[in-house]
Amino acid sequence: MIVKEYSKMSKEELAEVIAGLKKQYDDIKNKGINLDMSRGKPSKKQLDLSMPVLDVLNSNESLNASDGTDVRNYGMLDGILEAKSLLADMVGVNKENVIVFGNASLSIMFDTVSRAYTHGILGNIPWSRFDKIKFLCPAPGYDRHFKISEHFGMELIYVPMTKNGPDMDMVEELVRDDDSIKGIWCVPKYSNPQGYSYSDETVRRFAALKPKAKDFRIFWDDAYCVHHIKFDKKDEILNILDECERAGNFNLAYVFFSTSKISFAGSGISGIASSKENLAEIKKHMSMQCISHDKINQLRHVRFFKNINGITEHMKKHAEIMRPKFELITNSFERELKPLGIAEWTDPNGGYFISFESLKGCAKKIVSKAKEAGLVLTDAGATFPYGIDPNDSNIRIAPSFPEIKELKEAVELFILCVKLVSAQIIYEEG
Repeated sequence: MIVKEYSKMSKEELAEVIAGLKKQYDDIKNKGINLDMSRGKPSKKQLDLSMPVLDVLNSNESLNASDGTDVRNYGMLDGILEAKSLLADMVGVNKENVIVFGNASLSIMFDTVSRAYTHGILGNIPWSRFDKIKFLCPAPGYDRHFKISEHFGMELIYVPMTKNGPDMDMVEELVRDDDSIKGIWCVPKYSNPQGYSYSDETVRRFAALKPKAKDFRIFWDDAYCVHHIKFDKKDEILNILDECERAGNFNLAYVFFSTSKISFAGSGISGIASSKENLAEIKKHMSMQCISHDKINQLRHVRFFKNINGITEHMKKHAEIMRPKFELITNSFERELKPLGIAEWTDPNGGYFISFESLKGCAKKIVSKAKEAGLVLTDAGATFPYGIDPNDSNIRIAPSFPEIKELKEAVELFILCVKLVSAQIIYEEG
């Protein structure tokens, strides 16, 4: 059977298609389903992979770190040495450039912005004393990044994403001429939500930036550094700190990371990597904030994973759970939507999301239609600054949490909503 693209159908043909789709939609709506794909949460099977983390320490064995530090007590503000080594190997940096924190890298990002806001960076004027400061927000991007900047009253500047990373011509021009621009949010590997990884040229251009603001910083969120779905096609990117050093911009980047979607989403360990000068300033502020983070949890993770090879093998188990879910979605889109010419989507090699592009002006209606029938998706526009997608076309698909049976139901309903909304838009505009 030859399937015709919606845009090539007559009004009569579209009207017939819409009537059939409405009937299918009403039938599903009457079933009263309840599905949620709004956030990129690990599934129960993924969390179960890390249950042995809870068994590696017990009351009958030593709770001393490799240097003899008793992890039950105060001290080691910047983390135990073996945890530094483990996270450094995971991200590909030197352990001397790492501070280990608590369970969430998002907290580190918030605190890093907060310190700059109240005390400035390396002797520069605190951001709070400026009438207006700005932050670059490559989009589609991570909504929680944008919310941090918005929380501190910054002006969010939209920078379009490409398959190689942010539009670097735009980034270079903006930071060169405007000293009120203080930073940029980046997810350099398997970006949220598109799953793109920055090209070598993009990383080098970031490292070589010449910002007018002396306190400009790259907020490099390496959240998915080991989150490969297709291990035979895994992406590799250049190390931003190495490239900054080569370019003579030693202090330009902060790198953030965690094990939140490697071990437990709410009980992992996290860290920041940067230049020695940046880290010295961060530790000075930390000494006022806390005496130490949870070193027992740090030791627990080290003894479970042991080394980077242990993390790699663990992530292969995650991939075995994640890959069929991604394949289910992309194969369904390819079969059901591609012939109709009404959508595009990404097929990433790793990360947690698929970025879906509907026809212009359809995303909000698709998300609303899905919710009305029992499927909750990330709000349309959430992946853009201020929640405003200029084309109203991007929808973030989060396949990880539902089990395959539920995911199949969710995808079928989503596709139905895409077809119905798209057909109605084309009919109305025709």
